[in-house]
Amino acid sequence: MSNSSTRSRFAAAAFATLAIGATAFSAPATAAPLPLFPFFLPQIEAAPPPVAAAPQEEERFELPARLRRQVVNYYTREAPGTIIIDTPNTYLYLVLGNGQAMRYGIGIGRDGFTWSGTQTITRKAEWPAWTPPPQMIARQPYLPRHMTGGPGNPLGARAMYLGGTIYRIHGTNAPETIGTRVSSGCLRLTNEDVIDLYSRVSVGTKVIVLPMTDRRADLGRTIR
Repeated sequence: MSNSSTRSRFAAAAFATLAIGATAFSAPATAAPLPLFPFFLPQIEAAPPPVAAAPQEEERFELPARLRRQVVNYYTREAPGTIIIDTPNTYLYLVLGNGQAMRYGIGIGRDGFTWSGTQTITRKAEWPAWTPPPQMIARQPYLPRHMTGGPGNPLGARAMYLGGTIYRIHGTNAPETIGTRVSSGCLRLTNEDVIDLYSRVSVGTKVIVLPMTDRRADLGRTIR
């Protein structure tokens, strides 16, 4: 057999093989394609559900006008930087001098828990921890024995400790109690106000707490 005849036969055989292969792997147009290498295909998972939008922040409690932080006319012989607690009117005054003071609305001790006297700030703390004193636990045994600082802590964002007493000037996460008599003797401000006051005073600041029986008229007059 000649070389040309041999080459022709091999070419015909190769063509036939290709045709068979094409037929084997072809499929009707409407059929789904066959995966040749299914073990290489990634597992397709269903798309996760859309993340729910965070609820809108609750509308912030708005203090009555008289309890909002403001500069007022306030005449006193006390030196600038002194804190004066006007217990009957639920105000805290920070003396600025020149006949003026920064006035804050506060919450005070409930009936039987008010006190008066002169103290100094002996310690300051940001987001303080809270350890109820034994006297409070005796009255309210359900209270925690210790609570770390944070937004849920009843001392709020800042605390200023008064002398060696159990009393503090501190923040609160219940702003609706400002202007009321609810505490066990501590003096509370909104977190926003206590942060402002904290930034203005230092350890050693004099604090004068007027007695509840001092029914003098409100001494602070709003500057118009």
